[in-house]
Amino acid sequence: MGMGQSFSSTLLRQELEKIFVSQQKNQQGHPATYIPELAKANRDHFSLALVTTQGEVLAFGDKEVRFTMQSTSKPFLYSLALKTKGPEFVHSKVGVEPTGEAFNSIIELEEKSHRPFNPMINSGAIATTSLIAGVTTDEKFLAIQKHFQELAGKPLDLDEKVYLSEKATAHRNRAISYLMKYFNVLEEDIEETLDVYFRQCSLLVTTVDLAMMAATLANKGRQPQAGKQVLSPEEVSRTLSLMFTCGMYDSAGEWAFNVGLPAKSGVSGAVFAVVPGKFGIAGFSPNIDEKGHSYRVSEAIKEFSKILNLSIFS
Repeated sequence: MGMGQSFSSTLLRQELEKIFVSQQKNQQGHPATYIPELAKANRDHFSLALVTTQGEVLAFGDKEVRFTMQSTSKPFLYSLALKTKGPEFVHSKVGVEPTGEAFNSIIELEEKSHRPFNPMINSGAIATTSLIAGVTTDEKFLAIQKHFQELAGKPLDLDEKVYLSEKATAHRNRAISYLMKYFNVLEEDIEETLDVYFRQCSLLVTTVDLAMMAATLANKGRQPQAGKQVLSPEEVSRTLSLMFTCGMYDSAGEWAFNVGLPAKSGVSGAVFAVVPGKFGIAGFSPNIDEKGHSYRVSEAIKEFSKILNLSIFS
């Protein structure tokens, strides 16, 4: 079957609902604690959403609940940098290799070039943030917010509390940034760059919003409902390649092997995956594992991919 296969809405709805019901019992993991504001998340919240390239929406569970994007923002941030600066310039500052390390590893810079390994880890995303056009931090953040809103097809708000909580506790990200500044990888002001980075991580979405953004990637950069070409197919293909090799951090290989789809997770409990040409799928449940992935959502997407034979290699 594989990629040439087309799926009826009925089949997608049935299978997604079945998996949703079976994962509801899964109580493994707990909310992230290293960002105090995220530790307050409701453990029971759980939702799954799927948006097709035609713009059809299927959603189950707490689909009205909003959560901060955290690292699920990184592929979209990278796509904006590509769009405005072009791949050559972006990759003079950020590499394309998986690290095999955790998302917030201090060993995040290549030995010779001192670039961050890739845009999907914290150091790479901070370096990518510094490339976004704008004179002030507000201008840079608004450019990111506008890009994300075009992908989602609706306005997205900032969670002020999470943003301030991250800003107050981000000593590790500051350490990584000073290292990049030392090696001239980061040319912009550290605090200003981090301010923009924390704000874009703190943008609020629902699972439907995230699935819609994923569906825009599945649809070669054309927003499924608005019909607007937000990214070029080439920008999308670069973004999906890096999501596939680096999006799930130190379990990226295992994910590629078992699920076979480009995906990205965030410590708020969000995970999304892209089935090129077909649909985007996203989920939210704040109970995460030691690698920073939501237990319920990872299992749900893994199961869904297996049942429908979605791997890009099948």
